[in-house]
Amino acid sequence: MESPMKNICILGFLLVIGIAGLERADGAGECGRTSPDAVAWKLLPCASAVRDKNADVSADCCTQVKKIGQNPTCLCAVMLSNTAKMSGADPEVAITIPKRCKLDDRPVGMKCGAYTLP
Repeated sequence: MESPMKNICILGFLLVIGIAGLERADGAGECGRTSPDAVAWKLLPCASAVRDKNADVSADCCTQVKKIGQNPTCLCAVMLSNTAKMSGADPEVAITIPKRCKLDDRPVGMKCGAYTLP
């Protein structure tokens, strides 16, 4: 079992990274003016689902994935972001969430880094 202090330190670190990358000056990123690391915070309800392909995906998680997934390039960048990696997300599991949420309009077959969305 992880210690509460370790969890607080990890959350603090992720918060600093999220704030540091919150806005892009050029507005040309995958998620517009907001960095994928900042958008990744919206997927907090997906925390267990991005680590375990057998974990239930909450309705809150699916709602956020659907919103972010309106821009598939952004969703991909979020799933592969530093924030996602540092939170313990497994990219191979994370890319299955749109399918696990039963999203009809998910970008099936889209390349997301080294992964292909199912």
